[in-house]
Amino acid sequence: MIGSCNDRINAAADKVIAGGQLDRGDALEFAALSNADRNELFSAANRVREHFRGRSVDICSIVNAKSGACSEDCRFCAQSSHYATDAPVYPVIDVDRMEEAARGAGKNGARRFCIVTSGRGIDDAADLRNIARGIERVSAAGLSPCATLGTLTLDQLRYLKDAGLHRYHHNIETSREFFPNICTTHTFDERADLVRHARSIGLSACSGGILGMGETMEDRVSMAFSLRDLDVESIPLNFLMPITGTPMDKVAPLAPLDALHAIALFRMVLPDREIRICGGRGTALGDLHPRIFQAGADGFMIGNYLTRTGPDPESDLQMLKHLGLSIRPA
Repeated sequence: MIGSCNDRINAAADKVIAGGQLDRGDALEFAALSNADRNELFSAANRVREHFRGRSVDICSIVNAKSGACSEDCRFCAQSSHYATDAPVYPVIDVDRMEEAARGAGKNGARRFCIVTSGRGIDDAADLRNIARGIERVSAAGLSPCATLGTLTLDQLRYLKDAGLHRYHHNIETSREFFPNICTTHTFDERADLVRHARSIGLSACSGGILGMGETMEDRVSMAFSLRDLDVESIPLNFLMPITGTPMDKVAPLAPLDALHAIALFRMVLPDREIRICGGRGTALGDLHPRIFQAGADGFMIGNYLTRTGPDPESDLQMLKHLGLSIRPA
């Protein structure tokens, strides 16, 4: 590429708006931008977002339907049985509590609602039936049902789809190259294969990961391209919230501008997909939090996370109002 840095950034935005794709070389160049050039990237990402996603925002929420005692050793996770944390431990909650949580989320502006369980997968048939009934209740409450249940079989995924499941969420977490640094009990390919399986039976796929675990900007670019290859509809970006007792409890927090930089890169690589900002957004972004949309995001999770509280929902809705953004129907 020739010309000034700003010219190259704007040419790349023009290219993707015209239906092209950002190539890996350009993405790596933009990942290495200095602070002085980041605003131009944010502006380009914002232009791409408005072209493909408009000025509406997709809001989702979750319920921690089964907590703790997970056999996997993900180094960031409070719910892993490998680490001593203060995360609660309980079995799959009843359907009434799932419905109550969904209706509360709807009142907060959420249009999608995800039932989340800890563990490698769902081994108990009664638990799977309970979750299927929960999915039906979520639909009855007027929300689009999603689920995060670990590694399921194709038959289990089909069963939940028949119950009304619209979207399955399964994060790849980070780049293929960095993944061995965060987990040893399963592989990057296992996670990617589950996303492909969900897509193969007609489920919408949601997959992203956590930023700020010690990965490089090059890892973030690699992760974005993996998600593009997997053709997922929704990309949740979380920011590490170091949890006492986990191996990552002393990891330095991501700088707010670095967080915005990463969001912009994901928008440029994945121009027409939902870029959803989730766990750790308030902590990582601080006063710059409203700029997530100007950096390319078009969705976020409202309410609490799995084991930590999130920003106040009323403040989130006020933020959208002040920015002139509307809530996108499910």
